[in-house]
Amino acid sequence: MKSLPQRTCIGCNSKKNKNELIRIVKNKDGNISIDRTGKASGRGAYICDSIECLEKAIKSKRLERTFETKISDEIYENLRGVIIDK
Repeated sequence: MKSLPQRTCIGCNSKKNKNELIRIVKNKDGNISIDRTGKASGRGAYICDSIECLEKAIKSKRLERTFETKISDEIYENLRGVIIDK
């Protein structure tokens, strides 16, 4: 049996299967986006599909530390939209 890759949520710090999490990616040019396919090239970070985890990540600035850059409110709003839509 093939094991599924595990990733850690940046909000709650729990390990889950990669396909259960939302991937946020920073590409070579420094653009940050939501990667729905999980295959975009660049540095990735994963977050659970819950508003609570997103709020924890925003409060602790975990995403900013992971990507070593300032994250705009627009990206956080896009993440909120993706989480609520699911």
